[in-house]
Amino acid sequence: MREVEVVGVRVEMPSNQPIVLLRESDGERYLPIWIGAVEATAIAFAQQGVVPPRPLTHDLLKDVLESTGNALAEVRITEVNDGVFFATLVLGSGVEVSARPSDSIALALRTGSRIVCAEELLDEVGIAVPDEREEEVEAFREFLDHVSPEDFEEPQS
Repeated sequence: MREVEVVGVRVEMPSNQPIVLLRESDGERYLPIWIGAVEATAIAFAQQGVVPPRPLTHDLLKDVLESTGNALAEVRITEVNDGVFFATLVLGSGVEVSARPSDSIALALRTGSRIVCAEELLDEVGIAVPDEREEEVEAFREFLDHVSPEDFEEPQS
């Protein structure tokens, strides 16, 4: 398992589909995961430190885990099968719970938990970005600094 950090979320064009971008902490590989708009907003809220007046679902789950004394120890992004990514929540008690990566990442950001990715998964679908292309990644980070959670809401018809 390799530790990864959340670079951020953005909307992929032309599909208008949100993605979360993870980066290998000690390496040059990135892992894009397509996610839903609600989860993109939850991740963006956590990254921006937005505290809603009432707990959202991921805030609620964090509070439940903490109040029962079984905090989130680690999130593992484990595999991809037919384009669907899988993750595991590892609780302090050692219990492991299958989860979607998007929900797992939103929860990890709220709890300050470590996120790791299977080496085989990074080998299979990770995208290596050599140092000379780092300016493109920096441009993406600049975009993330100016994006708001409302950018991921579905247009009202």
